[in-house]
Amino acid sequence: MKEQFYTYIQDLQDRITDRLESIDGKAKFRQDLWERPEGGGGRTRVIENGAVFEKGGVNISAVHGPLPKTMQAYFKVGEVDFFACGLSLVLHPHNPMVPTVHANWRYFEMYDKQGNIVDQWFGGGQDLTPYYLFEEDARHFHQVCKSACDKHDPDFYQKYKSRCDSYFWNTHRNEARGVGGLFFDYCRKEAGRDMEAWYNFVTEVGNSFLDAYVPVVLKRKDLDYTPEQREWQEIRRGRYVEFNLVHDKGTLFGLRTNGRIESILMSLPPKVQWHYDHHPETGSPEAKLEEVLKKPRSWA
Repeated sequence: MKEQFYTYIQDLQDRITDRLESIDGKAKFRQDLWERPEGGGGRTRVIENGAVFEKGGVNISAVHGPLPKTMQAYFKVGEVDFFACGLSLVLHPHNPMVPTVHANWRYFEMYDKQGNIVDQWFGGGQDLTPYYLFEEDARHFHQVCKSACDKHDPDFYQKYKSRCDSYFWNTHRNEARGVGGLFFDYCRKEAGRDMEAWYNFVTEVGNSFLDAYVPVVLKRKDLDYTPEQREWQEIRRGRYVEFNLVHDKGTLFGLRTNGRIESILMSLPPKVQWHYDHHPETGSPEAKLEEVLKKPRSWA
């Protein structure tokens, strides 16, 4: 399964970066191959200062070895070995009318001293973070997510949409990071669903990513915007940074397993602002976005 999924994410990385380069038309992804001293490595691809994308990364990794002490405590296990692979992406567009997007699809195995698999699971999802709310864009993104889920289980969309709303929640701000999408984790073998079935579901979601995001980018990337709207984008990006550094499990996992710091922190936007006690004008589009982020909504 680990070889099957790693082959899949290598291909998916190629498909996604090729499509994004064609949309941007100016910048190309820079590729770095890296190795982890304890075992494994990855292929980082970063795009910067493009015509559409100010900064973005589409990274894959496959790491293995003894599970670090900090993660043993987190998983409540003793000394075990592990294997983890996945694709993680974040895209920060120039135009504040185009939302930031994040996605991740991953697979994890744990082994006993004899090398037998004692646990394995899939995780992942995809979510949208707009700076100006176009409801039709949120509905489109969620409808693509729902269609992918419905092919495998009619209960999946609502279940994983709700988990996304709960996970991407800045508790210290009491607001959502964005308008959500899907989030699933610890997808293990269960009655009526083996690991191959989970593989089929996770790859279905991965394959849906470009269909969910690209139409939104194409619709909004050439819209006019003001310096004030750009400033609002940078203020809202601050909330994105806060979530990633305070709450995000993927960031914490990478830091605790001696991951490559440049790849871990590629999710952070290049230009961000923090204004003291900032509040948008009542009734403004900016205030509308903040109001929507106070309570999860149904989009699909």
